[in-house]
Amino acid sequence: MPNVVVVGTQWGDEGKGKIVDLLTEQAQLVVRYQGGNNAGHTLVVGGEKFIFHLIPSGILHPGTMCLIGNGVVLDPQVFLEEVDKLKDRGVAVGPENLRLSERTQVIMPYHQRLDVAREQAKGAAKIGTTGRGIGPCYEDKAARRGIRVADLVDEESFRAKLAEVLPEKNFYLEKFLGDTPFTLEEILLPYLKMGRRLKPLVANVSVLLQDAVRAGKNLLFEGAQGTHLDIDHGTYPFVTSSNPVAGGACTGTGIGPGQLHHVLGIVKAYTTRVGGGPFPTEALNADGEHMQVCGVEFGATTGRKRRCGWLDTVVLKDSVRLNGLTGIAITKLDVLTGLDPVKICVAYEVDGKHRHTMPATLKDLERCRPVYEELPGWSENLQGMRRYQDLPAATRKYLERVAALVQIPIQIVSVGPDRQETIMIQNPFS
Repeated sequence: MPNVVVVGTQWGDEGKGKIVDLLTEQAQLVVRYQGGNNAGHTLVVGGEKFIFHLIPSGILHPGTMCLIGNGVVLDPQVFLEEVDKLKDRGVAVGPENLRLSERTQVIMPYHQRLDVAREQAKGAAKIGTTGRGIGPCYEDKAARRGIRVADLVDEESFRAKLAEVLPEKNFYLEKFLGDTPFTLEEILLPYLKMGRRLKPLVANVSVLLQDAVRAGKNLLFEGAQGTHLDIDHGTYPFVTSSNPVAGGACTGTGIGPGQLHHVLGIVKAYTTRVGGGPFPTEALNADGEHMQVCGVEFGATTGRKRRCGWLDTVVLKDSVRLNGLTGIAITKLDVLTGLDPVKICVAYEVDGKHRHTMPATLKDLERCRPVYEELPGWSENLQGMRRYQDLPAATRKYLERVAALVQIPIQIVSVGPDRQETIMIQNPFS
């Protein structure tokens, strides 16, 4: 049976949650493979809004197993609050449909305090981190001094590891950043309590995936953020601290690349970005305001207003290459209704020459100016349309031009926020 990876192709916020929710109808397992609660997926199901930060959105589908892989960094308090909120809304959550990798790294209170204090110290040079402790937790993972879920659910191990690492964190907080240190007990007691709640959910996710593959089940892998926030391939240093690209699904869950059959790239019909960093097609005019207002462009995690601009196929073609995309899903197409003309960035101009790939340095990227193609806009309301041929001719022309520029077929088109407001051209699981 086919296994599908869903990736963001821009700077995150492409609408991955809705597409994952849609595809979960054909998947028996949904797996989150990287990032932390710095990400947010907003779904509208039957007019009811759900916001997810850590738990895969597939949890709304009865009979679907949701897994959190080792590539994720977990804030146990946020995770358990999310579990409790779902239960309060009548959603079943327990070991029968939600499991957590024993190798997942745990976000500690000192990670969060370090994150915030560092950003404040940078002043105008800050990168726009969410302050959730994501980066410092990944730092400890790479430095081999992190605390994993397997440690958290073992009281003796957790106490020993915390006692070992806390003096260093306190020294850095107090002596370098001028912030307040922690006592061991103020962390130990609440985290042990949370560890006891987590323990029934802990499992070897890699083994669960292997068993599912052998049983012929469909697997759906979802990442957080987007390709151009990837720590290796994004607009460094304005990036996240993990690998949202499709390859992260292997390292972040413990499955081999030969078991991944399709990679679906989620593409917002325009482009948005939260926080600092380069944004060549940013529209600081009425067009950008239209996208921001009509698209309700506020971060699901931070509530921050998103910067908006035209679709950038330089960004998108890099994502095609980096992820090995086999298809794309266009989201928020309805937001472009009323704009005329609509624009697509097809290249960057630098010193009178065109380039078609993203430069590696901010210095070079700042010199790039977008080269646009203009197409006729449309005024029709798209939200009630369920077949591709029902879309206005100008809308189809826009989609067909995007597909031609990136040379990847469009498989799904989203024309509104609700699960039902979707046109399925080709199911990636078929």
